[in-house]
Amino acid sequence: MNNSEKILKTLSGLIENGILSSKDIKNEISTDLKFKKDKIINKLNLVSRDEFEVLKKIVQKQDSIIKKLLKTKKTKKVKRS
Repeated sequence: MNNSEKILKTLSGLIENGILSSKDIKNEISTDLKFKKDKIINKLNLVSRDEFEVLKKIVQKQDSIIKKLLKTKKTKKVKRS
């Protein structure tokens, strides 16, 4: 029996006993979906937009430095010949 079947059986049992209202069911499902979403995000190792933008700027800066270094290295080789 998978997790969704267990959840449905539990919810149906509680509804039959009159313990849960429709609002409680909505909250329960919403909470369960939030936990599943967070679990998937953690598995995928996703980063926030802010972290991505910071890393993007760092990479762009390093790329420009590397290009400058390559240009100076090329000009030195030309001068030696």
